[in-house]
Amino acid sequence: MSGGRARGGGLLVAGTTSDAGKSVVTAGILRWLVRQGMKVAPFKGQNMSLNSFVTREGAEIGRAQAMQASAAGIEPTALMNPVLLKPGGDSRSQVVLMGTPVGELSARGYHGGRQETLLGTVLDCLDELRSRYDAVICEGAGSPAEINLRRTDIVNMGVARAARLPVVVVGDIDRGGVFASFFGTTALLSREDQELVAGYLVNKFRGDVSLLTPGLDMLRGLTGRETYGVLPWRDGLGIDEEDGGLGARAARPVLPPVGDEVLRVAVCAVPLMSNFTDVDALSAEPGVRVRFVDRADDAVDADLLVVPGTRGTVRALAWLRERGFGSELARRAASRLPVLGICGGYQVLGGCIEDDVESRAGTVPGLGLLPVRVRFAAEKTLARPVGTALGERVEGYEIHHGVASVEGGEPFVTYTGTAGQDPDGCVVGAVRGTHWHGVLENDAFRRAYLTEVARESGRRFVVAPGTEFGAVREAQLDRLADLVEEHADTAALLRLIETGPPPGLPFVPPGAP
Repeated sequence: MSGGRARGGGLLVAGTTSDAGKSVVTAGILRWLVRQGMKVAPFKGQNMSLNSFVTREGAEIGRAQAMQASAAGIEPTALMNPVLLKPGGDSRSQVVLMGTPVGELSARGYHGGRQETLLGTVLDCLDELRSRYDAVICEGAGSPAEINLRRTDIVNMGVARAARLPVVVVGDIDRGGVFASFFGTTALLSREDQELVAGYLVNKFRGDVSLLTPGLDMLRGLTGRETYGVLPWRDGLGIDEEDGGLGARAARPVLPPVGDEVLRVAVCAVPLMSNFTDVDALSAEPGVRVRFVDRADDAVDADLLVVPGTRGTVRALAWLRERGFGSELARRAASRLPVLGICGGYQVLGGCIEDDVESRAGTVPGLGLLPVRVRFAAEKTLARPVGTALGERVEGYEIHHGVASVEGGEPFVTYTGTAGQDPDGCVVGAVRGTHWHGVLENDAFRRAYLTEVARESGRRFVVAPGTEFGAVREAQLDRLADLVEEHADTAALLRLIETGPPPGLPFVPPGAP
């Protein structure tokens, strides 16, 4: 612990449910605080997500915290997400502690004892961040009223009580029942936990706010707590959320094309999909339509078929065959139609997978589209490589147990700055595979690759010359800050962050059982 060091302010953004909008609200508050000239950082004690990121020091954390670090204008570190759980296909999760995998546990094994032992690490990380920054905005997980898990909680009220953080509860009004959710969440907490719940934030509201006001007044009367804002529904925010990301991405409008035709991209919605954010940069391109598909028939007309990363490579391989994608991918390869495999998606395109680590399935034949053998190693590769592909500089990040032995074809990317490092990935015809996440976020490479895809698919598609994905993301984060600034009581939120929970908050019965 930091002992006598001065601590910055803090706030915990909790939610009535998963996908209530905690990640985006946290990011919006962080960016708004930066606009006020404050030095701030994000924090989430425990994260369960298949969308992860590798920091500069080689630590694996949730992508949502990496995105929130961008909102704060700082580099992400393992301190911001000390515990990451990556679900597998057998009711077990890989436990990543301080950015490094330390083993796999069942839900019962984790909540039955291991989780409690991690609270000290979580609080040390939070304390360290508070010693470095003016304020730390923490994100909760799920709901703080999961009373069956309260004893072992290290991400919601367990952290709030230990660090004396004020709590704002976010509710998704678009789902319905937000007043009951706010009241019930508060009333199911113990008296000690309720003393930290300062109030509420309504999220995803459509309509006239004046019609909501009587309900907010009644909620204040019932709970003695303020509602700190009503954030309106906004389409196309497109940031790196943990939950519900595919639905929001499917609804994104297609920007008008520069050329005569639209380029159609289909992404296989494989089980345990990881880092579906890899294709976000494609959606930002004018004239590129991205959709996630779970049947091969829906991918037949695609100009590019993407097989994304997955936490269950062997399971995804079986799913692809069951859904007809095996045949569709083989047809595309024979017809020289574009296919892109990323990480686990690259592995399934190979000839053979030897897995005694992730699925423990032993040797399994792959789809045979690339001359690659994959052997799963116990140690996970975590890296932030730099290289060249299609003549352009690329940066990416690697998160995988599979080690590829390439026995033909051409390399996808050549490393730079690492003497003797073998190239990554494989290219045969129009089929390409790489272990690197994030390659499509490199603007020059993405334009070169989409130009190749248009040529190979016979589309009269022209890449827009000026799309900068980094600028697109910055604009999205600014939109989140605008929502907070325009529709939340920012003065009241700042008081909470600087001075802590309001005194004298009333107890709402019955409290925790």
